[in-house]
Amino acid sequence: MSADKLDTYRRKRDAARTPEPVPEPGPLPRGGDDTFVIQEHHARRLHWDLRLERGGVLVSWAIPKGLPADPRTNHLAVHTEDHPLEYATFEGEIAKGEYGGGLMLIWDRGTYETEKWTGREVKVVLHGSRASGRFVLFPIEGKNWMIHRMDPPPEPAFPPVEDLRPMRPEERKRLPRDEEAYGFEFDFGGRRALAALGDGRVRLFGEDGTELSLDDHPGLDGLGRTLGELPAVLDGQITVLEGRPVYMISDVLRLNGGDLSDRVYRDRRRTLDHLGLRAPQWQTTPWFPGDGRSVMKVARKQGLAAVLAKRLDSPYLPGARTPYWLRVPVPAEH
Repeated sequence: MSADKLDTYRRKRDAARTPEPVPEPGPLPRGGDDTFVIQEHHARRLHWDLRLERGGVLVSWAIPKGLPADPRTNHLAVHTEDHPLEYATFEGEIAKGEYGGGLMLIWDRGTYETEKWTGREVKVVLHGSRASGRFVLFPIEGKNWMIHRMDPPPEPAFPPVEDLRPMRPEERKRLPRDEEAYGFEFDFGGRRALAALGDGRVRLFGEDGTELSLDDHPGLDGLGRTLGELPAVLDGQITVLEGRPVYMISDVLRLNGGDLSDRVYRDRRRTLDHLGLRAPQWQTTPWFPGDGRSVMKVARKQGLAAVLAKRLDSPYLPGARTPYWLRVPVPAEH
């Protein structure tokens, strides 16, 4: 084992190309061994990184499915290289082609208590705003560990949606002048609906909060199994494409126990794209940053009624009609 705990971390990164903190070799800072961070990592595959402060570094595991909500289910946790303590506040875009390339967002931060720490078992109690409870990590083979929740989940796995209503756009006659500040989507029309996924099931809610019957929307029951154990709330429209009903998904409001509504539209859409939600009965709506005129031309050719313009830096405001989002009708051809 290297005497420098961060030697592997430094060797995998080019300080001139990555925005990540890459401290120079030297004495490690000392803290209270009580800080944890969980980061949502948009690498080749979406996953979450759990990091625990220990001995001047952040001991780290990559958890593809996030922390388990149910003590009856263990999740894979891949032990990775130690990270510097400065990483506990890092958010940013790691350049494509670099190690771990992709968007890194803080999912939760807080403190933790150590109940046991050996090479065969790491038992901790997390105190965060999203993640809390007793967990144990244990190795199974090589770098592969498992993480197990030791106490009951703080909330049911099925995400609550009673307090949510779809965010609505304002009507405008023309595309915004500062197109570079917006992402553009096709307005396929149809019925607006929120989809709550959890425990392998899906529940649909209309714009007024009324639950919709899955019997009236055949095929959408399978949407609940697409994310495995990850609970989520999606926003979209039930429309008709090529003669069949399709749920066009345009936003993700909650994921893996976290509320994403305070994230900007750009980051929510990138998270949604990573989920890979696509089937004959549902699709992820395409979006085009900064190119409203091209989207409008395609919408006219396809016979669509309107284009949606959404500010890249806008949060999701449930139930609000706001100028952050604009609906621009497709002009008639002359």
